[in-house]
Amino acid sequence: MNVDPQDYPTRPLAALPSGSCDCHVHLFDAARFPFAPNRSYTPGRARVADLLAFEARLGIERIVLVQPSVYGTDNAALLAGLRELGLHRARGVAVIDPHTATHAELQALHDQGVRGIRLNLQVRGERDLSVASAQLRRASDVVAPLGWAVQIYADLDVVAGLASDITRLDAPVVLDHFAGARADKLPGQQAAFATVADLVKHGNAYVKLSAPYRASRQAPRFDDLASIARALIDARPDRMLWASDWPHTGSAGSRDGDLTRIEPFRREDAGGALNQLLGWTDAAALRQRILVDNPARLYRFAEQPAT
Repeated sequence: MNVDPQDYPTRPLAALPSGSCDCHVHLFDAARFPFAPNRSYTPGRARVADLLAFEARLGIERIVLVQPSVYGTDNAALLAGLRELGLHRARGVAVIDPHTATHAELQALHDQGVRGIRLNLQVRGERDLSVASAQLRRASDVVAPLGWAVQIYADLDVVAGLASDITRLDAPVVLDHFAGARADKLPGQQAAFATVADLVKHGNAYVKLSAPYRASRQAPRFDDLASIARALIDARPDRMLWASDWPHTGSAGSRDGDLTRIEPFRREDAGGALNQLLGWTDAAALRQRILVDNPARLYRFAEQPAT
């Protein structure tokens, strides 16, 4: 199923500050950019025009495109999206092989608006901390000279297990989707959550307050995320980001391996998720930090594109 152009989110209850950024969205267009044969699912189509209509309803002006797993290390779709959106409005997070990528290749990505790389440990099911640590260190070594970030998608226990490694990296680290916390599992993961909160407070890690449906089972309000979100915000408000996770792909646990079947996108209300954020941040200055200042600094929106 492709994105429904009429399936727009609820409008936020308050106007967002100028320059607000959605820090995690994906583009899919198999007709123009074929998916990797070794992918784990086949999504529908979600193009730049659909994305812009979605963000306009929310009042979002800046966007960070994130390379989805179905494209592997072929970043052609992401780079085309950056060209179409323009670097006044968009930045990218690519997927690379840090062992083979050359400086010239990385510089070319940088010139086209890429400001980070992603390690998707969750989709790969990587729970061996020694393997994950080695991948993380190598990724940081490769991208730190460019001033990029390393973005990690992993569950809370894995993030906590990597905390000491993360504090020693030269590159900043971005933790996807509430740092992998799950509200229904948190009672048994208090120590891991405390470790991650301490990492955020004292280290160079950012957290995306994103995809509440991946962190909670209490749809559609996700009220059980309030304590998690507020604890993270209180730890380091200057390290918080917001993202919609549009177009809301499915869950790895529900996939059957049939790549001929187009997996439908979830019907999620990102406007409702933004209203959650407004409830967690009643001060205008705090909203300005999370929606504008933090992403502008991390993804370097003030930089002029290469000519």
